[in-house]
Formats: sequence, C-alpha cells, structure tokens
Amino acid sequence: MKAINLEEKSSKFSDHWSPKAVAMLNDYHVRLVKMQGSFVWHKHDDTDELFLVTKGQLTIEMRDEAVHLTEGCLFVVPKGVEHKPSASEECWALVIEPAETVNTGDAGGDMTIDEIEWV
Repeated sequence: MKAINLEEKSSKFSDHWSPKAVAMLNDYHVRLVKMQGSFVWHKHDDTDELFLVTKGQLTIEMRDEAVHLTEGCLFVVPKGVEHKPSASEECWALVIEPAETVNTGDAGGDMTIDEIEWV
C-alpha cells in the first residue's frame, strides 16, 4: 500500500475525455480524466457520478441548470440525470463511479472508452 500522487499520475497521460483508473474503492474506480471542449450529453441510469476538479474549471450542464466547478470543488451528478461536462481550457478531475460504468453512459458513440486503462 502506498499513497497515490494525483499530479504525478495525471502527468502520465495527455488525452482528453479518456479516464484512467488509479485506485479501487470497493467496486468503484477512482479515475483521473483530463477534459477540454465539450463531452456528449449522457446519463447513467444506475449510478451517481462524483466529479472533483483538481486543476482548472469544469462546467457540468444539465437540461435545466449548469454547475460551475473550480479547483477543489466537487459535484455529484445523481443517477438518471442527463448531463454534459465541458471545459473551455484543460481541466483535470478525479471521478468516482462503479468500475463497470461506461464513460458515455447511455449515449455511446466515438467518445466511448471500451476498457479503462490504469496509470
């Protein structure tokens, strides 16, 4: 067992919208993701999704409101709520969700990651 340095782990990849696992918490992945631009509208019918911004700023749009997160802020998207994360400049975040959760939820498409890599 050893501590995980999030900045060190984040420096090991540069691709956007491609979450990387860094730890397991019961049946949940602790993932790091770099974001820039807009993601796809999607939802996760069976699970909440926690976002914690570690660098930059993130907006999580929902159909009836938007939440703006800065470094050190977190937000939990409730299960079943359609949302679209976006970042005008590169943003780094920690995401916690069940290990089997598909990054694009019900949307599918080109931004879907078939298998989560570990860093």
